[in-house]
Amino acid sequence: MHIKTLIGTLLVFASVQQAFSQELPDTTDIYRDRADSLEATVLVARQRGNTLSKYTPNRVETITAAGLCKMACCNLAESFENSASVTVGYSDAVTGARQIRLLGLSGIYTQMLDENRPVMRGLASPFGLSYVPGQWLESIQIAKGVTSVINGVESLTGQINMEHRKPTDEKPLFLNAVIMNDTKADFNIASSLQLGENWSTVLLGHISGNGMEMDQNKDGFMDDPKSLQLNFANRWLYYSPDGTQVRFGIKALRDARQGGQLTSIENPWQSGIVNTSFNAYTKVGVPLCEDNSRNIAAVLDYTYYNMDSSFGASSYLASQQSGFLNLLYQNEINENQRFTAGAGSTIDLFTEDLLKGAAAFKDLRTLQANAGLFGEYTYKNGEVFSLIAGLRGEWYKDNGIQVSPRLTVKYSPVEDIVIRANAGRGLRYSNPLTDNIGVFSTGKEFVTPGSEGWNYRHTLEDAWTGGGNITWYFPIRDEKAWLSFDYFRSQFVNQAIVDYEYAPNTIAFYTLEDINAKGKSWSDTYQLDFSCEPVERFNITLTGRYTDSRMMTTRGLVERPMTSRYKAVLNLQYTSNLSKWIFDFTASLNGSARVYNFMESLTGADGALLYPDGQTPAYPLLYFQVTRRFKGLDVYVGGENLTNYTQKNIIIGSPSADNFDASCVWGPMMGTRIYAGLRFTLWKY
Repeated sequence: MHIKTLIGTLLVFASVQQAFSQELPDTTDIYRDRADSLEATVLVARQRGNTLSKYTPNRVETITAAGLCKMACCNLAESFENSASVTVGYSDAVTGARQIRLLGLSGIYTQMLDENRPVMRGLASPFGLSYVPGQWLESIQIAKGVTSVINGVESLTGQINMEHRKPTDEKPLFLNAVIMNDTKADFNIASSLQLGENWSTVLLGHISGNGMEMDQNKDGFMDDPKSLQLNFANRWLYYSPDGTQVRFGIKALRDARQGGQLTSIENPWQSGIVNTSFNAYTKVGVPLCEDNSRNIAAVLDYTYYNMDSSFGASSYLASQQSGFLNLLYQNEINENQRFTAGAGSTIDLFTEDLLKGAAAFKDLRTLQANAGLFGEYTYKNGEVFSLIAGLRGEWYKDNGIQVSPRLTVKYSPVEDIVIRANAGRGLRYSNPLTDNIGVFSTGKEFVTPGSEGWNYRHTLEDAWTGGGNITWYFPIRDEKAWLSFDYFRSQFVNQAIVDYEYAPNTIAFYTLEDINAKGKSWSDTYQLDFSCEPVERFNITLTGRYTDSRMMTTRGLVERPMTSRYKAVLNLQYTSNLSKWIFDFTASLNGSARVYNFMESLTGADGALLYPDGQTPAYPLLYFQVTRRFKGLDVYVGGENLTNYTQKNIIIGSPSADNFDASCVWGPMMGTRIYAGLRFTLWKY
């Protein structure tokens, strides 16, 4: 940015006295359903935290701004507590890395989007959920199954799209601060500024940290790593009178964390991780006619990510440079038909150094690249019938030409019943180490069956996903309630397997193709959702999910370990008259999961087996928050994990032993946490 422009921006930021324009349509987001965006906006005003789209061809669950305020929501990982669709857990007991599960599979198979730009890929995937402050977001949209082909086909199980605070928001200043009883603190700032008739910008800042060594379970390991994160983003919008829009922005991050044994222990086993990243993007949308029925758009994104990490005597140093390009042409043929075509490419260059026992390499460079063409046809007959048919043909480095079809159908036989179905193919490159960051928190040896030692490689994973949904909207009082049921199945043609059970004290890396088991890995998920407002300003949401997830290993077909079979979530919210008081209560029941075979012999302090039937116990979690709203100021207090439930004996073995394993996490590591915070909003009047 030019220095004069920067100084001018800072002066405007200090004064916060500029006029603001209305939110403008985004011609670069030419495939978004405008009706669904409108519905979400209306429901936010009524304090509905989670909404279910009635208009979009795909089933879209939206966590609104109100929903993001139901929890402390310090980051994206903490924003899904009210959703049974997405389960969030820790990858290990050392690093603090969080992982999501959608449709019974790891979050690496869910495409993460930042306003329709792919993010959290490769090295960024283990910690990316912690790098999106919850109070930076306006909403989160969750779409299950395969969706559009426009942003690529890495969405094997679904897409999660994040909508940030906009440059055109009528909020010159927003502040959020929260502190927890373990001294973890979080601070956010956002400012949207109108700079003349055509320019607007939003500045976003974040700082969070945890400086104490907490060990509530007395196992000698920190329950949560000490950390300090600094995060800054600046987004711009230029809007021309002819309808042309240019959106661009930057984001910079530094995160340092230290976990492992307490420093008071002699020669402690510890992990140290320093992640830095920089992102820059540009989105340009140009209408080709006055009614905006034909337009073109271009999206260009660049990310640099660096990880400097150590785990005891092991180390992993890696960097990634990623480029994403999308060129689009859209033609709204008439009010019922739309066609989108384009070309896209993704390039990732990895440089990696690894030292872990016999598994070691220096300056290993890996290039992942793909480029191709796509087309997507949309047909809508009012609210009765919709169809989206997409096809993407791409060249993948080392894997040739791959064709990925996708089809979505929506049908409403009567006004308040919606039936949806979708199916299609998904492809993604695996990153064996960062996809499974927990392997570093072990003393186990890396091996590859059928070869001497360990064969490190990136594999193109291939899966087909299909499913459907039926939703019934019905009145309770004067409000719409809904009852929704869906089923999805993801089946892999080829998948990268990381097998903790291959042999004692080893972790095996191989693929379905290696063991002649193509197509023999899958996940079935069933879910039921209900939401209503039985009395004015009192909302009830109840969700239940059941998962049957299995994979083929060298020992045959097994239930996917550490994957909970079911989850139920109950959310209650009451808002007083004029919304001065808001009470939120969430209860979840997390179902059992199969443990690794080497965990079946683990015993507790009393000598009894922890997992006598080879399953984790089911456990409840309770959350509560009270918010008092004043003019421009919200004050809130709350508690997490009010049952104080924690997993016992998380750490297996001694750090000096070959069987050491701190990655077998299935439940909470932290007990009850109490927090207090405030949100200040300066509105433009």
